[in-house]
Amino acid sequence: MTFLVQQTLIYAVPLMIVALAGVFAERSGIINLALEGIMIFGAFIGVLFVRTMQGSEVFAAAKAAGDYATLQGLEIMAMVVAALLGAIFSLLLSFASINLRADQTIGGTALNLMAPALVLFFIRIIANQNTLQMADGDAASWFMIKKTMFGYGRMEDMGPLGETFINRTYLATYLCILLFLVLAVLLYKTRFGLRLRACGENPQAADSLGINVYKMRYAGTTISGALAGMGGFVYSLTTANCTANGDVAGFGFLALAVMIFGNWKPLNIAGASLLFGLFKCIAASYSSIDINGDGVYLLADLGISAHFYRMLPYLITLIVLAFTSKNSRAPKAEGIPYDKSTR
Repeated sequence: MTFLVQQTLIYAVPLMIVALAGVFAERSGIINLALEGIMIFGAFIGVLFVRTMQGSEVFAAAKAAGDYATLQGLEIMAMVVAALLGAIFSLLLSFASINLRADQTIGGTALNLMAPALVLFFIRIIANQNTLQMADGDAASWFMIKKTMFGYGRMEDMGPLGETFINRTYLATYLCILLFLVLAVLLYKTRFGLRLRACGENPQAADSLGINVYKMRYAGTTISGALAGMGGFVYSLTTANCTANGDVAGFGFLALAVMIFGNWKPLNIAGASLLFGLFKCIAASYSSIDINGDGVYLLADLGISAHFYRMLPYLITLIVLAFTSKNSRAPKAEGIPYDKSTR
């Protein structure tokens, strides 16, 4: 059960933070279909930053000495850099959608096509191969939180909760959960959040009250890009052993499904992310899931093809959207370029 909970969180948290990225963009009135592309770009930037910093004397010495605080600091720095470059990359969508009034669906699709090609181009230049990895390829020993960090000599000293939520987990997972909570409060309990949501519902009314719709939409899309870039790096760190290869296994599109299923509301999105994360966990680790801890691998013993388990998250996505999309209520003005002359 510990393994199942840990793996579900690992898959659910990137979905949760990237789905929230979509909420910020769409609540401001911009459809951000480029979440997949921004995740790919953020994953590449984060891995490249870690790879570069591995060559510095400070972090090489920190790893040799077991200085976990410095190594966790590197992890946080990589998340910040990935968020920053993700925000910059999202400005392409902002400029096309707000200034040029281009079709937002086409703009997002264009970024989704450009990001993997651009990332693979740079990876070929940097590493002369199709995958960018950390220098020693061992992300677990660098960034994973372990019981030895807290001075516990035996596994049972930590108790079941400590073993589940502390041992062999990532700091990035809990930082993303904390960030999710803070931004959910920002979106629904602050003046900025109210103005942002007003621009996605009725930008003409918002403009009549003195709110700069263009700036708010830029802000929403930039926050969206930062969260998607960070989510891309967290995905590559926790599920791909800190590698970048121009692919995030469709997590950006799954995050869009989570956002729609969650009806653009943070609490619903958190629950939907856990549901989808569970099925992604089953798809990736069905042969090693021991639910009762009795050594019986029930899912592996069913004799169902592995391809079915790999298909399961996407199949569940289609089924859930088919039954819930009718009741989903998107922001009224999303996807509609704002024009002051229509007031």
